[in-house]
Amino acid sequence: MVAMSSVVERPAAAQASTGAGRRVAGLVQGLVIGLGFVLMVGGFAVIALNYRPYKVPTNSMSPTVNPGDTVLARTVTPDEIGRGDIVVFRDLTWGTDTMVKRVVGVGGDTVAYGDSVGHLTVNGKPIQEGYLSPAPGLSVNFSIQVPAGRLFLLGDDRGVSLDSRSHLAVSAGTIPATEVSSRVAGTAWPFGRMAVQHRTTAFDGLGGAVASGPGPLEPASYAMIGGAALIVLASVLGGLVSLGRWVAGRSRKAR
Repeated sequence: MVAMSSVVERPAAAQASTGAGRRVAGLVQGLVIGLGFVLMVGGFAVIALNYRPYKVPTNSMSPTVNPGDTVLARTVTPDEIGRGDIVVFRDLTWGTDTMVKRVVGVGGDTVAYGDSVGHLTVNGKPIQEGYLSPAPGLSVNFSIQVPAGRLFLLGDDRGVSLDSRSHLAVSAGTIPATEVSSRVAGTAWPFGRMAVQHRTTAFDGLGGAVASGPGPLEPASYAMIGGAALIVLASVLGGLVSLGRWVAGRSRKAR
């Protein structure tokens, strides 16, 4: 009788162990999915609350920003704008459209270009602009001093961009810093061009205002993508485990 009792108890213990394992696995899966959901929603909330999308219609900022790209920009004050920043602005002397250009000069700077030099200089320092389009730019010689509280702006594709060079007769081609609404932090669309816009170091060493980074966009993007990946991974693994148990159960019944 003792031996028969032992035979009956072993399957019961095995079933209890299996049930406990399933509960633990389900709990872990739920926790991972919950964590993924928090990361994904939290990252999305940070981006939605801090950044505004803009669609760029022209190629004046290529290759940094291509026509049709949707960029994410964060609101800034005039004091937060530095050389090298890509900004969104609208100035009625340039037209009624919202535009995207790069700041190359701030109040007090002397910005110059000449054929003898062959590149842009700010306060006498040659600027190595690695972000420019390889296409040849327009040869417009100039040397201006940026008035206080104003900005000198150029596009990254100097061959096609209508920028401060096209408006030199009005306030030396500058715009009020107060006309800038936001600073571009990254590209949100199309999918293949999604990227964070890291700050350029081209203007470092000049002193004063320099380009800023993308802010919380990068960690928020990683949180959102990582959260979505956790949800998908936990769901797929949970499904595979359930399928494996079902197949094992069918095999036992067949025997």
